[in-house]
Amino acid sequence: MAIIMEKKNKASATPWKVISAVLAVALIAVSCTWAFTANNAAPASSSDTSVSDTAKEADALSLWNKSAKLKTELTDFIKAITDKDSKDFVPVDRRIAVFDMDGTLCCETDPGYFDHKLLYHRVMEDPNYKDKASKEEKAVAKEIKQYFDTGEYPEGMDLKHGKAVATAFKGMTVDEFDAYVKAYRDEPMESYTNLTNGQAFYKPMLQVVDYLNANDFKVYIVSGTDRLITRGLAEGTVDIPVAQMIGSDESLVASNQGDTDGLEYTFTKDDKLITGGKFLIKNLKMNKVSVIQQEIGVKPILSFGNSSGDGAMANFVINDNKYKSAAFMLCCDDTERENGNVEKADKMYDLCDENGWTPVSMKNDWTTIYGDKVTKK
Repeated sequence: MAIIMEKKNKASATPWKVISAVLAVALIAVSCTWAFTANNAAPASSSDTSVSDTAKEADALSLWNKSAKLKTELTDFIKAITDKDSKDFVPVDRRIAVFDMDGTLCCETDPGYFDHKLLYHRVMEDPNYKDKASKEEKAVAKEIKQYFDTGEYPEGMDLKHGKAVATAFKGMTVDEFDAYVKAYRDEPMESYTNLTNGQAFYKPMLQVVDYLNANDFKVYIVSGTDRLITRGLAEGTVDIPVAQMIGSDESLVASNQGDTDGLEYTFTKDDKLITGGKFLIKNLKMNKVSVIQQEIGVKPILSFGNSSGDGAMANFVINDNKYKSAAFMLCCDDTERENGNVEKADKMYDLCDENGWTPVSMKNDWTTIYGDKVTKK
């Protein structure tokens, strides 16, 4: 009986062995076919890659209208200098871009420059300082108020303002000065709803900074505003380290140094770094070129500005450059969404024609300036 059952079990198992063998062969065949197809599949077409890259670029500069010269020229520029097979390829360590700040990255006039508003507040409004302000500081503040009221920038104000900033904030630690600037940047803008000083950065230009960062650029701010004020205003909004924020300079000294020269004094454990009260340099025009060479050490390949004070920097970048280069200038021609000045914008358009800079129209090139929730009063 046991022998009969054993024979039946063997007989019933045979068909399953056959089926298993057939399935195994089939699986091997399918695997081989798949491997062959995968190994011999046609590579993605260049048009597919192009569409993908174009989509990424469109998204990167989504706040720019299609007709904007910067959008076309900059994306073409980036394609050329990042392609290792291109004659215009630029090594990563030479991909340097410099930006002015006021009027290029952020609002320039509301009713004046941020650092001028800050000084006026310090000297004329700050309850902790206004009664201590010097006659010279108050005189500068009155000229600044006249500038706010008329829109006419006083002759010699660059130096007067720089000196007044240095003395009005003398004796603060660097951290205290930074905190003061950041507290004032949270104050509301005068001409706009739903906007503070610190939020008044041009969203399309912030996209440009992000686009350059994504393509291995090292981006610098090179501003006429005091360096410490520049850092206090831009930090956390412009996606670059504070070490890459350059501005006008005032002296910094040790808290116990007094009038002793820096060559004769050693910083001690009891010292703090404080503002020294002496104005050193206004970072405009040719001074921008000098500071770029001194602090960056190599010639940038991209420049972004908005005024004649940025012209020297732009020309330095695009002339006699070893690498492909370009300069862009913002024209403040939008009087509905921004405190524009058509006459000033027209002059910049002429300067662009004369110097080979690419103009940027705030009115025609940008889909927004500060965002949809912000309106001009």
